Parts: sequence; C-alpha cells; structure tokens
Amino acid sequence: MEHNHAELQQAVKIYKALGEPTRLKIALLLTEERNLCCSDIGSKLECVAGSTLSHHLKQLTDCGLLKLRKDGTYIYYSVNREIAQKYAPYLLE
Repeated sequence: MEHNHAELQQAVKIYKALGEPTRLKIALLLTEERNLCCSDIGSKLECVAGSTLSHHLKQLTDCGLLKLRKDGTYIYYSVNREIAQKYAPYLLE
C-alpha cells in the first residue's frame, strides 16, 4: 500500500498529538460536543491551566484534527470529522 509523503506526515502529527492523554480527552470531548470555546473546554476538563489548554488546542488544530471558527473575540473548536474518520476513527465510535 502506497501513501504519499504529505499523508504520512499528517498521520505522524495526528498520532503524536493524540499520544498525549489531555489532548486525547479534548478530542473525545469535541466529538461529543461541537463548537466549544477554550473556556468551555477548560471547565469541562477541570484539570488543565488556560495556557496549557491553548497549547493543546494549537497542537490539535495544527495537525488538522480540529477545526476552528472565530466569532468576535471567541474561537470555537470542533473535530474535523473527515480527518478523524481517516486517521483516528476511534474518536468517532
């Protein structure tokens, strides 16, 4: 089975991102509840400092697993279901 270089790089980024327990929890949360802002995610997880949460969200967004939507000063996050289906179908079970 052949994969192009870009797909392999994206897969590596996604698996690295999901290899951290807090990021996996964030991704699972966002598959259940769409369009949550950073403060909503933080209050639901209850164990992550704001700056740390921002770092985790950036990692998940940079690898393509999360989509973001800006509304004024707020940023709302949701799982990119197409990418999740391709690289991490476990999230969608």
